[in-house]
Amino acid sequence: MGRHLSTTAWAIVCSILALTGTPWAFELTSPAFTAGTEIPSVYTCQGRDISPPLSWSGAPAGTKSLVLVCEDPDAPLGTWVHWVYYDIPPSLSRLPEGIPKTARPPQGGTQGKSSFGDLGYGGPCPPWGTHRYFFRLYALDTVLGIPEGAKKKQVLEAMKGHVLATAELMGTYKKK
Repeated sequence: MGRHLSTTAWAIVCSILALTGTPWAFELTSPAFTAGTEIPSVYTCQGRDISPPLSWSGAPAGTKSLVLVCEDPDAPLGTWVHWVYYDIPPSLSRLPEGIPKTARPPQGGTQGKSSFGDLGYGGPCPPWGTHRYFFRLYALDTVLGIPEGAKKKQVLEAMKGHVLATAELMGTYKKK
């Protein structure tokens, strides 16, 4: 048999990948910054404090909704949540910059509350040093349907057992 998969084994692998998606296929990117680089100041408290444009590809088959969470694990008082956005329609593959800070943006989905206490995106604003900002996009096999204004903890609890794949984009920021 050698080191090659038999035709039957290969057919099974392909079937599994078609049903579940590949773990490396789900990708989150931004035309504004690349992974590990600095987030432009326009998307921070020192700029216009608007959400950056984001794009994704490779959501697995069976995705019923998407959840986006942006957080800063380097905040002095523990992880600071900058954005909670859930029930994003799976038909979307991008978000433009400047998503309105409303419960139900025009492109669909529902926004929760950040650690700032506001709906929608609140940009990086580290008190000192360079901080990391993780944008995590989750593909779910369900629509959460929880009330608008939910916090990250509520959203993560509702997501348990429903995550098909996760994509991540990390950017940094230091006040000038």
